[in-house]
Amino acid sequence: MPKKGTGRLLVHVWWQSNGASSAPVRQKTFIQIEDNRSSPFARQLRLKVERGRCPGHKMTMRKLARRLLRLRKGEQRQTRRRSPVRRALRFILIAVAALYVLCALMLAALRWINPPFTMVQTQRRIESFFSDKPYEKQRTFVPLAQIPLHLQRAVIAAEDGRFYDHNGIDWQELGKVLDESQGRGRLRGASTITQQLVKNIFLTTHSNPLRKGLETPIVPLAELLLSKQRILELYLNEIEWGPGVYGVEAAARYHYGVPAAQLSRNQSARLAACIPSPLRRRPQSMDGYSSVILTRMASRGW
Repeated sequence: MPKKGTGRLLVHVWWQSNGASSAPVRQKTFIQIEDNRSSPFARQLRLKVERGRCPGHKMTMRKLARRLLRLRKGEQRQTRRRSPVRRALRFILIAVAALYVLCALMLAALRWINPPFTMVQTQRRIESFFSDKPYEKQRTFVPLAQIPLHLQRAVIAAEDGRFYDHNGIDWQELGKVLDESQGRGRLRGASTITQQLVKNIFLTTHSNPLRKGLETPIVPLAELLLSKQRILELYLNEIEWGPGVYGVEAAARYHYGVPAAQLSRNQSARLAACIPSPLRRRPQSMDGYSSVILTRMASRGW
């Protein structure tokens, strides 16, 4: 055996020669150990050598190398098992990565397939189980070509004036919001249409930093995989416009009793004014904000 404190162990190896003779040849070799002899790996190997069970009779160098590798891997697995924090972090990273891969696949499918439901719709359904108010889902998907142009423009003017100019996140508008918050002491909403669509499809309406953290990386994926027209089409058909009312077609019939294609310019502005708080606002009481939206449209030549 080597001197104490060294990193090498003397091992007697039996192996078959490649020559004509089939007699085993006794060979002496040194196995280099990365750790010192106090490591569990070195101790385990030393015990096997001292008791004459390693490498064993007629063990070739290849078999010995495989056994040493298995011992080393076993020690590494034991080390990982002893670190619950590392296991937890690894699980979280894998879960988040799997979530984003799933979102990317779903967004790619949304280029051609209309979603059967969204997470916000699921949230409202679950909340209805704990409420005394009746809940009935109303939703009819209509192509963008059947939605009046003045309604599309009213929604853009109300929610995301630079919709066609940014890549999902309006950093310019976000800077304005932060500047205003320094004087007011509170933040107003600055989510773009793409951000709101991602929230509706994949997340919930609960406002918290975790939701924003999950939402932000998905937004560029939506902009990359979907065209602006498809994003707007999905948005107008999936957002909430009242209790159990989803999409512009259901909203037009619920609030005005007409299909979306027959909405007037003023009615479109009033519906757009309800988007920030669809469960509390009603188009009939949106005189002030609808006038602001119509003014914005007029300033753009809409």
